[in-house]
Amino acid sequence: MNYSKFIYTKIDCIAMGIVREYLKLSRSFNAGLTGISPVMGAVSMGEGRLLPLFLLFLVGFFGHVYGFVVNDIVDLKVDRLSSEISDRPLVSGTISKRNAWIFAIVSMALSLSIAAFLSFRYYSFFPAMPLLIASALSITAYDFISKKYPAMDVFVGAGIFLLILYGASSVGKLTELAWVVAVLGTIQVLFMQFIAGGLKDAENDYRAKANTLAIKMGVRVENKKMFVPLSFKALAYFLQALDIALIFISLIFIFGFEKSIVQIAILVPLSIAMVAISAKLIGMKKFDRNRARKLIGLHYYTNFSLVPIMLTVINPWLALLIFVPFGAFVLSNITLHGTLLQPKTM
Repeated sequence: MNYSKFIYTKIDCIAMGIVREYLKLSRSFNAGLTGISPVMGAVSMGEGRLLPLFLLFLVGFFGHVYGFVVNDIVDLKVDRLSSEISDRPLVSGTISKRNAWIFAIVSMALSLSIAAFLSFRYYSFFPAMPLLIASALSITAYDFISKKYPAMDVFVGAGIFLLILYGASSVGKLTELAWVVAVLGTIQVLFMQFIAGGLKDAENDYRAKANTLAIKMGVRVENKKMFVPLSFKALAYFLQALDIALIFISLIFIFGFEKSIVQIAILVPLSIAMVAISAKLIGMKKFDRNRARKLIGLHYYTNFSLVPIMLTVINPWLALLIFVPFGAFVLSNITLHGTLLQPKTM
């Protein structure tokens, strides 16, 4: 028997296992979405150089890791109440709180360091860096107060809004389109936080008496029966109507109907599909976290493809941006959880 080969194989397996746990902790399934936020801001300003765009992606990616790791550390006591998220590394004990803090701090340091390099090599320091720091502070505030007060998801929305503006302001003076992209990104994230997140965590949050918007508005789960009040449904449809309306208004009034007719033709059925998927999620009568995860995954695919498709009016190649969050979501789910649409750490 070749003992050295056996030992090296064992070490490789252990190393891969550790990497898997840290990828779970960082919520890699939706890291592509946060990573692409400053990129969306930059391309809306006409940035087309691949290296700066890749570095902007890394700024968003490592910022994402920081935000979710700190969130898991702060919410650990609540998360331990649910067996359905036992796969989270802090809940299962595969990663200690101390190591999680180190991971979070290193991730934020990397994000800021890359941003500083971008400022000195390609862009100016002001106002981009202050916007990035403000984004990080907003996400940190959310992590510490999200379960204490309702509607604190606005801090996540603000964090994404500032992150998109960071990418846009790095390139130059903000344009009308850059502001639109930042607002759209914020609305889409607020839907994921308020509605998708509120329903996904409804059973656990209701049991823990968490002060989330969903619970305060009357969403509850008792004996697996789910009750979603009309006011919460109205909020869900309002956010989506605002999202869709702003996209089509922007296409017509910023780009012009004739230039954007292809994008409109594509976005109409996608928008209908998105609303149909959310209707199924909101209409759940029995709480089923796995089904909720699947519906949220489908909604994720459609929701975050809308803005890249809108921006193809500028450059058709920007359609490739659709596959960044989509690819990260699918690849992470398959490699870490063995599923396509249902990340077990969601």
